[in-house]
Amino acid sequence: MSLTKDALQLITDNALAAAGKELPTNTPTAIVPDSSTVIDLERFQLHRSRFRGTYSTHSLVDFGAYVVERAAPDARGFIDQDAMTCVVLFNLGTPDLPGHADDRAVLRLKPSAAFAAVQAICGQALVQKAMSDWVEDWHQHLVATDENGAVMSIAKAIAAVRTITVKASSESDHAVSETRASRSAMDSIEASSKETLPAWLDFKVIPFEGLDEQTIRLRVSVITSGSQPQLKLRWLGEEAQREAIAQEFKQVLESNVGEAAKLVLGSFDSK
Repeated sequence: MSLTKDALQLITDNALAAAGKELPTNTPTAIVPDSSTVIDLERFQLHRSRFRGTYSTHSLVDFGAYVVERAAPDARGFIDQDAMTCVVLFNLGTPDLPGHADDRAVLRLKPSAAFAAVQAICGQALVQKAMSDWVEDWHQHLVATDENGAVMSIAKAIAAVRTITVKASSESDHAVSETRASRSAMDSIEASSKETLPAWLDFKVIPFEGLDEQTIRLRVSVITSGSQPQLKLRWLGEEAQREAIAQEFKQVLESNVGEAAKLVLGSFDSK
């Protein structure tokens, strides 16, 4: 007597159900009927089979304290200096005994409000009122100096920005001889103010929580090509200063984490 495919499947399922075959895995599992599907039984336990999860924070101090508290022998941390982030994997394991890499702590530094403001304005061409309003809003972080390096009050700097005058003048030369004639013309535009315009603005700011204060030097330029004057701030030595901030981030991380995890530059994909 031959058996159909469905009959054979029913016999197999009944045999598995009767045997209640368990699998030798860390998380309790068993083979059950329904085409011999492997079912994870962890959700039926009182506790999880192992600790796992992701801790995320913007606080460098809290991140360091958590990593030290959860210190593991093979914990590894990966620092992305461009994004100002760090990911520590507590159960990464080793090449011989790899872990699941699903127990982690993630730090994403959040720029301070003042640092975000100075980054947003750099390179932007602003009309007089917008620039004077920005200087007024962040005056507690600013020190203004003129071309000679003399410090001027923020009130005078604001007044100078608000009272810019643009003067345009033209000059032409004509020369005539028996065989030729020539003409040259020159236009000049000059921006001035009733007050002395600041040449530099020094912006003092703590870029990220847990790092030291930085002084960002901003060069003040006046643009006279439009119908009304505009002002632009240029961050002097921006790339070098950003690199210094990133290096400080790594150093502070290493001092806070200590021996709790080995830190390296870069990123890691656990797939």
